[in-house]
Amino acid sequence: LREILRELVQSAPSKVYVDGTTGDGGHAEAILEASAPSGKLLAVDRDRNAIAEAKRRLSRFAGRVVLVQGNFKELNEILKHHRIDKAAGVILDLGLSSSQIEDPRRGFSFRLDGPLDMRQDQQQPQTAADLVNFLPPTDLEKIIRTYGEERWSKRIACAIAEARKKSPITSTLQLAEIIRRAIPAKFHPPKTNPATRSFQALRIAVNDELDGLGGAVRQIIFCLEQGGRVGIISYHSLEDRIIKQTLRSLSGQCICPPEIPICSCGQKPQVKIITSKPIVPSIEEIGYGWLKDVRSNRGDCAMSRARCLAISRANTLTYIKGGIDNDKI
Repeated sequence: LREILRELVQSAPSKVYVDGTTGDGGHAEAILEASAPSGKLLAVDRDRNAIAEAKRRLSRFAGRVVLVQGNFKELNEILKHHRIDKAAGVILDLGLSSSQIEDPRRGFSFRLDGPLDMRQDQQQPQTAADLVNFLPPTDLEKIIRTYGEERWSKRIACAIAEARKKSPITSTLQLAEIIRRAIPAKFHPPKTNPATRSFQALRIAVNDELDGLGGAVRQIIFCLEQGGRVGIISYHSLEDRIIKQTLRSLSGQCICPPEIPICSCGQKPQVKIITSKPIVPSIEEIGYGWLKDVRSNRGDCAMSRARCLAISRANTLTYIKGGIDNDKI
C-alpha cells in the first residue's frame, strides 16, 4: 500500500483521485489520508453493500469524497456525470473484498454454505445458480475450462448436469462437493480446494469480469491528466494476461507475433513503464495476525495475497500484479 500511495498521491496531493473498486474502503481511506487536506476522491464500486460500508468508513472525509455505485469500465461517463475533467491517479483492485468472501449470503466462498449467487452487483438478474442449473453441459464446460483453466472441466460439467437432474443445485457447499467428487482424488491439489478453479470461472462468468477489461484500462489512461498514474492489482492469470498485453501495447512495445521478422504493428508509446521487478509488501503491511490466522477464510486469502502481490512502478502507469486464482477463498 505504501508503494501505491507513493506512486499515486505523493507527487500531487491536492488533485482528484479515483478508486474504481472501492470494496471495503481500505485503499480509499489511505488515499484520502495521504492526499489531505485538499485531495478529493471519487469512490466507485459495483456492489451497493460495499458502497454503504465505504460511506460509513469514509464519513470523516465528508466534502472530499463522492461515492458512486457503478462499474469502472464506464469510468469516462462517471467522470463526465460528476463534472470531473481528468484524474491525477486511479487505482483498481481486481478481485473480491474481505466482506464479500466472508459473507456466506453472497455465495463466493466454497468453504461457507450459502446460496449460489456470486453477483458483485446484486441488482443484475443472472446468478451462479442460473448458470449451473440451466446452461447446457457444453457451455458449462467451456466456462470452467476457459475462465478457470481447469483440466477436469468436462468431468465437472458432466457431474453438474447429472446432479441437477435429481434436484436443483442451490448452495455453495453442494456445488463444491459435486466438483470434489468429479475430480479423481489422486489429482486433488495438495494445498487448495478442488473447487477453486470452477468457482473462479463461475464468478468471472456471472460478473462478466474479463470482457472489456483491456479496453477499460485504455479508457482509464485517457481519463488521466498529463503525468497521471494508475495502479492495477490483479490476481489470477487471466486478468494478468490481459493487463500485460494492454500495457505492452500502451507502452509502445511491439505486439507482432515473434515469427514476423519486421515490426508492422505500428505501436506508439502512451505510457512509460520504468520498473519491471516486483516490490513485495512488508511483513508489517501484511500483518502477523493474518499470517497466523490460516484457519480463517480471511487469513488464508491474505496469506496468498502477500505471497503473490508484486508491484511494477511506472512514470505514468503503475502496474501491480499477482498470481493468485482465489485459491484460498
